[in-house]
Amino acid sequence: MLEINLSTKKRLRLILFITFLIIVLLIVRLSYIQLIEGRKLANMAYEQQTLDRTINPKRGTIYDATGQVLAKSSTVETVSVNPGNIAKEDKEKVAKKLCEIFELDYEKVLKKVSKRSSIETIAKKVEKEKTDELRKWIEAENIMTGINIDEDTKRYYPNNNLASQIIGFCGSDNQGLDGIEAKYDSTLSGTKGAIKRHTDAKGGEIGVEGETYIAAKNGNDLILTIDMNIQSIVEKYLEEACIDNKCTDGGNIVVMNPQNGDILAMATYPDYNLNEPYAAYTDELKGIWDTTDQAEKTKSLQAVWRNRAITDTYEPGSTFKTITASAALEEGLVSDIDKEGEFCCTGSIEVAGVRIKCWRHYRPHGSESLRLGLMNSCNPVFIGLGQKIGVNKYYDYLKKFGLLQITGVDLPGEAGSIFLAENKAGPVELATISFGQRFEITPIQLVTAVSAIANGGHLIQPRVVKATIDSETGEKTDVETKIKSEVISKETSEKVLSMMESVVSEGTGKNAKVLGYRIGGKTGTSEDGVNTNKYVTSFLGVAPIENPQVVVLVTLYNPTGEGGHHVGASLWKY
Repeated sequence: MLEINLSTKKRLRLILFITFLIIVLLIVRLSYIQLIEGRKLANMAYEQQTLDRTINPKRGTIYDATGQVLAKSSTVETVSVNPGNIAKEDKEKVAKKLCEIFELDYEKVLKKVSKRSSIETIAKKVEKEKTDELRKWIEAENIMTGINIDEDTKRYYPNNNLASQIIGFCGSDNQGLDGIEAKYDSTLSGTKGAIKRHTDAKGGEIGVEGETYIAAKNGNDLILTIDMNIQSIVEKYLEEACIDNKCTDGGNIVVMNPQNGDILAMATYPDYNLNEPYAAYTDELKGIWDTTDQAEKTKSLQAVWRNRAITDTYEPGSTFKTITASAALEEGLVSDIDKEGEFCCTGSIEVAGVRIKCWRHYRPHGSESLRLGLMNSCNPVFIGLGQKIGVNKYYDYLKKFGLLQITGVDLPGEAGSIFLAENKAGPVELATISFGQRFEITPIQLVTAVSAIANGGHLIQPRVVKATIDSETGEKTDVETKIKSEVISKETSEKVLSMMESVVSEGTGKNAKVLGYRIGGKTGTSEDGVNTNKYVTSFLGVAPIENPQVVVLVTLYNPTGEGGHHVGASLWKY
């Protein structure tokens, strides 16, 4: 009997100890949950019990310099359902009606309506006439909960293809994906709003608080430097030039105001429809698009989306002789641009054992002044100037003209130049650089550098956006012109412009003359890569010479038409 009592007491002690231990562990766990994890769990509970529906803000409007609309957002609506708030007997009826109005697959919609989830999206960016039809049906069927119709926005581009590589486009979530839309996404996008509603785990409403509405803040507007009229003209003639000259790799044109850096027009051919950025953009592609591999589609689309004036580099050829001439004049290596016999072209020049020919080696230019050298686009003249300037000083001028770094233009994807490192540039490399070959720059870099010549010597950062407008206050904020540095003197600028005018009036660019206007220019032809048998034809123009307001660069990639790659045959018609 004593043994039994002892055994019972031991068991009771053990049970009490285990019970005590469990109570202690529970207290510790509860304390941890309450004190350590309390805030986190409370937030999780709130998130689980709160159903948020996003309200997209209206994206800011993009205007051209004259106030014409280039991109705008219109009000559309998004339809969603809360499956837990739709009665079981109504699910098939609701799914059927949603499919009928929005032309959707019945099985997929029914699956969404029947899900054990808080919210399911049925249709995005729907026109109001369709959602109004749904509203009437909801009222007629007395379905008070479970179907949501929320305001949304959709991006439209009234001019379709115009300035497509500049403006860019948006994704389905209204996020900018390219061009200005991407670069200024934070300015244009605004702040999202929300509709909050308390729900149970199945999505059913709890409590009597109803919905909480948080308004969206619309995005700010942008005013571009682009002039729609100039852009339209530029695109028209660029397309004609590319088609007539059979430019296999397209072309681009940049028009810039050298006085303030405003990009007045920037076109790349081919272009695409901003309202259908993922569609085939040429007749040839349209015929094979449905059978084209997705990887090839992506490659084609990325090629046409690219703004080649800022993302692609090329050899500028003889247009670059304007830079060499400017450096030589600024250094005092030539005092009189009209001095006869200052230079002599014998058809070629030997540099460090390498003989480099003039383009007209078969009939040498003979005795020349600097003006005649630029008019004739004579390679030996500029090779000689490069030798006198020297590698170190020449690279100093490349830096001054902004050619060793990006311009900082407010567009995404700008590429930098490709020059041989200064310490690796020998006599032959300096010679080829002096007349514009064996290095690569972007069209926007060349236009920016020549704008410094055109405006009296100041390097100005190019820009595409000139002002922003606050969506709430309407206040306009101008973007300041950014002058980076003084590159050359006004006297040097005037001499180079005078020579460029002679290029057009009497030299290789004489077919670019326009009656009643004083125009300067420089022609250029270069190889597109090494041993590719492809060429780049270009023309650089400045007008009017007495007070330049535009610098224009026209670039055609691999013209294979009857005129070949010679600039005179390819561009003068336009």
